Amino acid sequence: MVSTFSQGLEDSGCQYLPSSDLVSSPSPNQLLMPLTARLSPAGHLEIGGCDVPALVQQFGSPLYILDEETLRTTCSQYRKSLQQSYPGESQVLYASKAWNCLAVCAIVASEGLGLDVVSGGELYTALQAGVSPEKIYLHGNNKALEELQLAIEAGSTIVVDNWFDLQNLVSLTGSGHHMDPVRIMIRLTPGIECHTHEYIRTGHLDSKFGFDPNQLEEVFQFISEQPGFNCIGLHAHIGSQIFELQPHNDLAAVLVQWLSKAAHYGLPVQELNVGGGLGIRYTEADDPPSIADWVKVVSQAMVAACEAHNVPLPRLLCEPGRSLIGTACVTAYRMGSQKTVPEIRTYVTVDGGMSDNPRPITYQSLYRSVVANRMQEPLTETVTIAGKHCESGDILIKEAKLPATEAGDVLVVMATGAYNYSMASNYNRLSRPAAVVVRSGEANLILQRETYQDLIRQDRIPERLKFKDDL
Repeated sequence: MVSTFSQGLEDSGCQYLPSSDLVSSPSPNQLLMPLTARLSPAGHLEIGGCDVPALVQQFGSPLYILDEETLRTTCSQYRKSLQQSYPGESQVLYASKAWNCLAVCAIVASEGLGLDVVSGGELYTALQAGVSPEKIYLHGNNKALEELQLAIEAGSTIVVDNWFDLQNLVSLTGSGHHMDPVRIMIRLTPGIECHTHEYIRTGHLDSKFGFDPNQLEEVFQFISEQPGFNCIGLHAHIGSQIFELQPHNDLAAVLVQWLSKAAHYGLPVQELNVGGGLGIRYTEADDPPSIADWVKVVSQAMVAACEAHNVPLPRLLCEPGRSLIGTACVTAYRMGSQKTVPEIRTYVTVDGGMSDNPRPITYQSLYRSVVANRMQEPLTETVTIAGKHCESGDILIKEAKLPATEAGDVLVVMATGAYNYSMASNYNRLSRPAAVVVRSGEANLILQRETYQDLIRQDRIPERLKFKDDL
């Protein structure tokens, strides 16, 4: 095997400089690396004008490296594609469960996006980052009263998932005469199947999310009788990491059909939210549609459905998460021990693993990697990249093609912007990694590395259990 990772970067489109026309620029979700990935004069991987091994030297490892240009480009592509393809009003919401922190929320908000949040913590973070409350939508299938109250007080929209939500909202809004009606959307399960992992399919009928379509008229009737509610829209979501376009066609037809029914109950439904779910390229075998193609299909389907039912075009909302931030980030590790099992495999260990990226052990997710300080060396080895946790299943990549490596080399795993930091844990009491945002040769810390003191900050020892050496 004589190919090198630098050649692999070129093959994956990572050397392409974005044009001024962001919609016709490469769709970041179709690339393996951030848009600014380059080979430095020293033969190192460079992202955002920053040398990756130098970043590890400065900030430690594991290290999440977020490329601001890629994230902003993706935001712009979604927003401008909607403006070009959809003749009505539209709004892009970032599904912030993919990665919710102050800096990410601030970046996407500055690009004109709103936020989809799924907890009080995500809502609080978005508000602290300066996101306009009117552009925040609170989701969740088991919202606490405190979370609902926070959304109401902030003036955000609440996506009602079930009868429990409705009952709690009635108890919080009372008669509705002492306050402005609470803006709500109704989430329904569309009954649309798509080919993706069982755990991330949400549109089929057997799902914990959303009202069953058979309850539709009962739900509409109940909401129409509540003076404290202002039902502005309907929501449905069919899943995640989807490469198919046809299910989104089907979804538009279902949503518009529900929209027509809502009018019979006097509900002022003006927004339809088609969710997100567009996939990204984790390996060379992945072939997701572009952002522009996805938006075009969704927009055309919505227009056709509205024409068929003779209803005005609604305000069209979508909620990209993974496809908006996934490719914008990589994770850098220092390589450590190696173990060769003759005629079976060679294990190469990094200083992180399932605590900073639980997706391989949870979803059997596949990733690709490079060695940041050996980008021009030939790929001579096939190894298994293992994490450092006390768990046999802590494997990041089973068959990684690498050059010859040694302890201290910097391994970079691609496309780790979505559900890596947000699902990170302190398993084995490892501290969660730091994160930096890079742009134009400058790196800024956006998440501090946890310390050992952070790990015990919430611990308490009852007085009777405190050790006393009386001997």
